[in-house]
Amino acid sequence: MENILDFLRTDTYIYILTGVVLLLLILYIANFIKLRKLRKSYKEFMIKLGNGQSIDETLQKHIESVYETRENLKEMNKYCEVIDKNMKKCLQKVGLVRYNAFQDTGSDLSFALAILDSTNDGVVLNGIFSREMSNIYAKSIQGGKAQNTLSEEEKEALEIAINSK
Repeated sequence: MENILDFLRTDTYIYILTGVVLLLLILYIANFIKLRKLRKSYKEFMIKLGNGQSIDETLQKHIESVYETRENLKEMNKYCEVIDKNMKKCLQKVGLVRYNAFQDTGSDLSFALAILDSTNDGVVLNGIFSREMSNIYAKSIQGGKAQNTLSEEEKEALEIAINSK
């Protein structure tokens, strides 16, 4: 132990210690210079990446855009829900049967047309054509059932409409 204390009191120890401190100082300065160059290079890279703007500003604008898009998407989803709700009330099922109402006419100029919504509410139109006149009759449909008596052609058109998708 005494040998160590004697060594610590010598000039050699002080020279070694001074050399180590100088070496650490040189390494510190070299690292500081490298770090400055790296920071400068990083800033230049970020500016080039951001097309002349800071990449942080560009990312912030992008994040704001994403939030704005998210809000717009929420509004569009609400709007689509309203449209879907209203679509159920729209006439969307159709059934058409053409027929010859009278033997003296040449072709199937008369028709039965059923138009229904998604709950099978709607109307059956029957157009009867003859040489002297043409008439159209409408019959109300509720839940796939007619309020009035239907002809065979009207029943067929109603079945076609109910089974259509």
